[in-house]
Amino acid sequence: MRKNTSGPRFKALLEAANISTTGFAKFWGTEAQNVHNWYTRGVPAYRMEEVSRLLSVNSEWLKTGEGTKEAPSLNQPASNGDSFDAHDPQGAYRFIHPNDIELAFFKETPLSNGSDKTHVIQDPDLSIRLLRAPLDQLEIRPADAICAHMIGNSMAERIEDGSIVAIDRGLTQVVDGEIYAIEHDGMLRIKYLHRMPGNGLRLRSHNSAEYPDEVFRPAQIEEQRIHILGWVFWWSTVSKRRPVVPFL
Repeated sequence: MRKNTSGPRFKALLEAANISTTGFAKFWGTEAQNVHNWYTRGVPAYRMEEVSRLLSVNSEWLKTGEGTKEAPSLNQPASNGDSFDAHDPQGAYRFIHPNDIELAFFKETPLSNGSDKTHVIQDPDLSIRLLRAPLDQLEIRPADAICAHMIGNSMAERIEDGSIVAIDRGLTQVVDGEIYAIEHDGMLRIKYLHRMPGNGLRLRSHNSAEYPDEVFRPAQIEEQRIHILGWVFWWSTVSKRRPVVPFL
């Protein structure tokens, strides 16, 4: 495994963009000291992709200094104009038809066999097609859109257990009361998010009777590796039962 030497490059990128340590920390929702630590220790591995995407650089270059600095770009459309492949820092998506787009699936999976620790990664065996029009209407870049499964009944009556959710990784800044996908110490969670004074964060479930609010201070957000994956902009919910038609 290549050593993470991203600290100096991360600092240089902020300086080149005229972004202060305090300004970046405020945008990220963390303490300025944590950002200072990244200058020497490097950007944490679990934040590398999002920081790279935010700063428009190749995550491998940021981590190790190897490869091209520029983020991977879209390939040109095929000659018939119907489909093309494209790559972004966390995987690939494909346009199947001018009106459709195929989105990658992400899932929570153990770090290793027998481990009780998990992380969120792309599932190479799953994908879903959506109409492109809603993404265009919501100004969502196809490269930022991914899908995942809703697990559990914490959002019941709004998003049912087993539903598919679509996530915009381009919107990670918290807008109070909106639904977001987060990675919480390796666990994939879907919650309403609210900002709290002092850069804290409140997680709220739709099924609040069974799942009370959770409030995290900035230090806890860092310690528990709470990472906002993106805004949930679409979900599929299928009725759990077929209605019984009475005899006339």
